[in-house]
Amino acid sequence: MNTVQSLKQWVKAGEHPLARAIKHSHRAVHQFEIPAVRAVYQPLRVGHQLLTNLIANITRVIYWTPMFKTRLQGNAPKLYLYGGMPLVQGCLYIKMGRGCRVSGQTTFSGRWSGKDTPQLLIGNNVGIAWQTTIAVGSKVIIGDNVRIAGRGFLAGYPGHPVDPVARAKGLPDTDDQVGDIILEEDVWLGSGVTVMKGVTIGRGTIVAAGSVVTQNLPAYVLAGGVPAKVIKPLLSIGTADEEHAA
Repeated sequence: MNTVQSLKQWVKAGEHPLARAIKHSHRAVHQFEIPAVRAVYQPLRVGHQLLTNLIANITRVIYWTPMFKTRLQGNAPKLYLYGGMPLVQGCLYIKMGRGCRVSGQTTFSGRWSGKDTPQLLIGNNVGIAWQTTIAVGSKVIIGDNVRIAGRGFLAGYPGHPVDPVARAKGLPDTDDQVGDIILEEDVWLGSGVTVMKGVTIGRGTIVAAGSVVTQNLPAYVLAGGVPAKVIKPLLSIGTADEEHAA
């Protein structure tokens, strides 16, 4: 093994004509490419995409979606599950409404050390994008028409205690570290938003990307920052209807 590594080092750094020749030959092979003839490769690309999409949709319909539904309470009609099947960890009661769209790269986690089974209650027409984690300590409620963009994190429990001695022993988090999370109807969380335990976000509120929500937010506002604060009010449904009628 040492001999092979020494030979590689000699080729990379050596000034001997043979070393330079080997290095140039390797680079030529490494950088070799076939011209992208559109008449040949464009139909191949289109065919590849059509076949890939067809296989993905067939797998979604006959495999991933039915299998994931067996983990849910109720029917979850019109569920659109894409990119595989979400990872479900711990003991968790999950109920999902109609017409939800969920990425297969989502994680649903339930606190295992509580007395009662954690509950994840998802309304109708909810979108949960890729790499989102929903950690349910006691209860997480997601209202109708909520949108959670990629890499969202609802942190209903931390998983470890604050006390370092207890943490080193592998003991679970304590009850005071756990809290409900409520996203009311029409809430939109931008990419990478974290919502901490005990937080309620009011109806129609938008939280800017990368924000950390540590306290309740009122309805129909734009909020952002670390920690998230109200930036400005948004036009409410009632106001919009009044203006339309006028």
